[in-house]
Amino acid sequence: MEQLTRRLGVSDAVVIGLGSMLGAGVFVVFAPATAAAGSGPGLLAALAVAGFVAYCNATSSARLAARYPESGGTYVYGRERLGPFAGFVAGWGFVVGKTASCAAMALTIGAYLWPGQARPVAVAAVLALTAVNLRGVQKTARATRWLVAVTLTVLVLVAAVGLFGGEFGAGRISEATGGAGSIDHGLVPVGLLTAAGLLFFAFAGYARIATLGEEVREPERTIPRAVPLALGLVLLVYLALAVITLAVLGPARLAASTAPLADVVDTTGLTGLDWVVRAGATVAVTGVLLALIAGVGRTVLAMARRHDLPGGLAAVHPRHRVPHRAEIAVAAVVVLVVSLGDIRHAIGFSSCTVLVYYAITNAAALTLGRDPDRRLPVRLLAVLGLAGCLLLALALPLGSLLAGIAVLAVGALVHLLRR
Repeated sequence: MEQLTRRLGVSDAVVIGLGSMLGAGVFVVFAPATAAAGSGPGLLAALAVAGFVAYCNATSSARLAARYPESGGTYVYGRERLGPFAGFVAGWGFVVGKTASCAAMALTIGAYLWPGQARPVAVAAVLALTAVNLRGVQKTARATRWLVAVTLTVLVLVAAVGLFGGEFGAGRISEATGGAGSIDHGLVPVGLLTAAGLLFFAFAGYARIATLGEEVREPERTIPRAVPLALGLVLLVYLALAVITLAVLGPARLAASTAPLADVVDTTGLTGLDWVVRAGATVAVTGVLLALIAGVGRTVLAMARRHDLPGGLAAVHPRHRVPHRAEIAVAAVVVLVVSLGDIRHAIGFSSCTVLVYYAITNAAALTLGRDPDRRLPVRLLAVLGLAGCLLLALALPLGSLLAGIAVLAVGALVHLLRR
């Protein structure tokens, strides 16, 4: 088995995690999540729920990644702790779900950069970022560092404009969207859970650190530090921007918006800044897509090594030490999906399959037993993470849930027939 090279430290891993998460939630998910939640407080509560489930999953992922520091993430953990079938379902769910995410991010780049030619621009972005990844993981980390810096600068600009531009009104946060609102069945509104399931799409990037486990130095120390640090920073950014966006636009306008942060800037009348925000959105989503392609390629590599995918995809480039065939194959599929896909449907489908992936992560973590070196109740967090993943998946829009289950079932059936 050809091995990858350990070149990434804590800061590199945190940057890749930030690059995977920052952008997806701010520029894509807030509007449909607000519509599902039905109100401003509902959106903030859903964001807290999604963040907590992600934290539980991050704790389980970090423990498992430190024990099994190789490419593949939960595909490897599921095989080692729960058996080959569970590992395959996790890996298959991750590959198909994140391939849909790659297509959604590429289409977002096209929509912000050149709305009239979104699909050709999306294809060009996929090809260019695949070329960067093929140059080596250090090139990926270095490029992501610059993309994260530009993204944070633009987000700070939007926050400052929202706070001091004259349209900020804290009273708007408590308003409802004016639509059907959140459906209340029992103790927890269903719309809140649906919104949390959609918002989970924005947090799932922390797994990229685990899927790069074979390229991280001192993984038993680096990964448990990098995963919660990256997740915590992103949660703080999301909460701040959600509050500001709600206070400026109000829930009703936010729910109907296609570019919420650009709309925040537009309220000031400074139309020139609109292009700055659009450029920032392009940069942010580019960072997400760059890390996504790298993460999916590593999972394909791990599955090919064990012949759950064609063995030829397990090749590692002799010079750049990257899974070049796997990344080229991922890029080819993403280009195909970009030609046919829709952003909002891709988000729901991706959330469903990735929530199943993390449910298996938590189930695998439960088999590790107690961890005497940790003060956190890690087994309780794994149980809560498992329950949270299943609950959020079931609360997703019916079309997304059925599509996710169907694709997982087809992959599982083919796997069993091959076995």
